[in-house]
Amino acid sequence: MFSRADVCVVACAEAFRGDGEILAAGIGGAVTVLAARLARLTFEPELITHDGVCLLTGDVPPLGRTPEVIEGWLPFRDHLWLVLNGRRHVMLGASQIDRFGNTNISCIGDWAQPKSQLLGVRGAPGNTRCNPTSYWIPRHTPRVFVEKVDMVSGVGTADAYDLRRVVTNLAVLDFATPTGTMRLASVHPGVTVDEVIAATGFALEIPAEVPETRGPTEDEARILREVLDPDGLRDKEVA
Repeated sequence: MFSRADVCVVACAEAFRGDGEILAAGIGGAVTVLAARLARLTFEPELITHDGVCLLTGDVPPLGRTPEVIEGWLPFRDHLWLVLNGRRHVMLGASQIDRFGNTNISCIGDWAQPKSQLLGVRGAPGNTRCNPTSYWIPRHTPRVFVEKVDMVSGVGTADAYDLRRVVTNLAVLDFATPTGTMRLASVHPGVTVDEVIAATGFALEIPAEVPETRGPTEDEARILREVLDPDGLRDKEVA
């Protein structure tokens, strides 16, 4: 048996498939960090992972644990070099995202007088313009998937370096369409296409047949349960 959280971790890990020797950076919660570490321990062993601060890890520790093997030091200037040269694949969050993958983490409402102030653009412009980017959104709702973002923090398919996929608690989405608009790539077990459509504030591209997102293999499930997340933090992030 596996949980919805397990499916989400595996779907996020799949974003890193084929990346090879590149820094995998999960930002915004347990699921993205687990995804990078699971990918490295299974189908993408050349991935570079770090401790979330400035150390490159030689081993792949459980969430919340200190790595025992340190491969190197990654000061901020070197981290930025990786970003600017496309040597980092980051998995970000978003408060709003539109059909073209433009995202907002800055403010809700008019920029001149917003209803809510959020993080600010932070590294979103550089990340999306310079290196591969994917998104993890734990609550798929029309308030997040909007017709137009209130402010563009991360750029969409027209200007982005490489927007890979968007994983939510309901589905996997990508931009594999002629116009660069968002497409429903798969629905998670127990979720219907209609549920995804109802939770999205714009018209998605819907293929004639929408597959089901794969669950973890026996080995992946064991690694998640016994090695990477024995405390089950992933299940606290996914309803």
